[in-house]
Amino acid sequence: MFTYFSMIHMQVVFIVEKGHSRACAGHLKAFDREKSVALISPRDNKVPRVIVPLADCPHDYCRTPKKYETTLFICRIQQWAADSPFPLGTLMRSMGEAGEIEPETECFLIENEVDFGDFPPEALDCLPKDLPWNIPKEEVAKRKDFRKECVFSIDPSTAKDLDDALHVRKVDEDVYEVGVHIADVSYFVQAGSALDEVASQRATSVYLVQKVIPMLPGLLCEELCSLNPNEERLTLSVVWRLTSSGEYVSEWIGRSIICSCAKLSYDDAQQMIDHEWKEENLPPISGGFSASHVAEAVTTLNKLAKALRAHRVAKGTLRLDQPKVVFSLNKETGMPSGCSVYRQRESNSLIEEFMLLANMAVAHRIYGAFPKLALLRRHPSPKEKPADQLVSKCASLGIHLDTSSAAAIQASLNCYIQYRGSDNPDNCTLEKMILVVLCSKIMELAQYFCTGSLEEERKFVHYALNVPLYTHFTSPIRRYADIIVHRQLAHALGEGPHFTRTADEVERQAEHCNKKKKAAKIVQELSSQLFFSVFVRECGPIHQKGMVMQVLDKAFDILVQEFGVIKRIYCEKLALKSYNYTLKGCKKIPYLMLVWSKGNGEIKQELTVLTPVDVVLFGRAKSLQFDAKILHPHPCTETM
Repeated sequence: MFTYFSMIHMQVVFIVEKGHSRACAGHLKAFDREKSVALISPRDNKVPRVIVPLADCPHDYCRTPKKYETTLFICRIQQWAADSPFPLGTLMRSMGEAGEIEPETECFLIENEVDFGDFPPEALDCLPKDLPWNIPKEEVAKRKDFRKECVFSIDPSTAKDLDDALHVRKVDEDVYEVGVHIADVSYFVQAGSALDEVASQRATSVYLVQKVIPMLPGLLCEELCSLNPNEERLTLSVVWRLTSSGEYVSEWIGRSIICSCAKLSYDDAQQMIDHEWKEENLPPISGGFSASHVAEAVTTLNKLAKALRAHRVAKGTLRLDQPKVVFSLNKETGMPSGCSVYRQRESNSLIEEFMLLANMAVAHRIYGAFPKLALLRRHPSPKEKPADQLVSKCASLGIHLDTSSAAAIQASLNCYIQYRGSDNPDNCTLEKMILVVLCSKIMELAQYFCTGSLEEERKFVHYALNVPLYTHFTSPIRRYADIIVHRQLAHALGEGPHFTRTADEVERQAEHCNKKKKAAKIVQELSSQLFFSVFVRECGPIHQKGMVMQVLDKAFDILVQEFGVIKRIYCEKLALKSYNYTLKGCKKIPYLMLVWSKGNGEIKQELTVLTPVDVVLFGRAKSLQFDAKILHPHPCTETM
């Protein structure tokens, strides 16, 4: 039986929006004096080589080209003629030596269109002039006053932009009042102002390993908006009354004022949860409260968070925490001195639970007020084909994976991990990490959207959280989408200016926020990879335990447990006698047979997905890349 396909010829007539910055980092590779041009070879292999005018190059480049072999340049593609093998561009500037952290960082910021320049004067003119700034009395009168409550923040120890704070107090026999207080950034960033325009374009703060590129000027993100201890601050609050079992009694949302009594780190809060805290190790506590007051509040919040989480899990929710590398930096050189996989603890989960609760509460409130205008966040379900492929892959490994819902995926993971934890605890951690990474790969990206842009409410759902409505409200210092949500909420409450944007304008801003959030994620991952490569170069070779994650015909991917990094290893780069790729059984399971030389004999090593291996990481000279190899096993399979 034959299937016939018809080919339709189409022509691009107009580019509505550029999908690439047209900027790329690379090296000068060749020049032509007669044509007065040079060739830039981008490091990104998805970008073609670019012809640039020789006049853009350093004045002595033609005489001493070797001098610039390791120099990084940024060029921007301008046009690409139909009859030319390469596009034409302009050489923007020299970035410095390849292999150095700052030039490399600037390159990927420019390539991903992250604005890391100074804020323009017209934006800074929107900031308060009379410093130190005090909250006007008439503003205090408009807001609910929480200044006498035991309010505190819990953040990373290095955080300077403190978006959120909490309080809890017992109001009845089995009833607790819990408040989530979020910085009222929209009070300072007025809609339509020059500062608002800059913030809307940046759309997000970008967190690199060594620094933060803020969405807002430092006066706001580190001072006037940041919920610093012993400082009165304007906030938008969500306050619930809950039973100890996590049942709702009531809810209040409105503009407020707080005075945080302490800035706790996650370590501080965890010590309180574990009842291991010592007052001399804690930060200063103000407002007439003691360390015992704060410790009791933290433990109460943790108990309530556990109850709320139990309700969410019972309804079905999916959590895929991919490995995240954190670095220790030398204070003098800024170079990495150590790294490890970030461990999620109860103090992190405590904050996360109440932030999720606040985001959901606000989503319902603004959607109820603006059914065609609300800015929400949705997470589509995985596409059927990649989900089915993963199910088949797991089945070939003897793993049952049900992808019919978020709850089903979580249940499958929990069941397998529980079984392997008792059967083979040594490999269980690595297997769990690999399964989480594989499941994450089939997931769609969560997206901001305007409710008026989708006709069916069922498409609003957040798949992983398994909730019908969700938004971002809790981080307005670092996310512009949250500022839009704050303005919509203030209008809905009758406590702020009318929200005047149209549905089309909200949708365009949502799409821009999606684009910038994706770029920020790419840049943050590149920053982490950059510092990890430096760490390996400076501290390697590093011996670690790893596990095979994917098998190809001439290569395989391994996940390194201690650092959570994934690295491809090519068979031809190993000191092998030979290797052979096969598909075994009716399920076509991929295997690689590696044959190592051992004296007069040989050692055979068979690899498939989830095979544990010993890995060595080592750096490349004068490069910010690292390589990996595996060690051959003990000669128990030696043959003569």
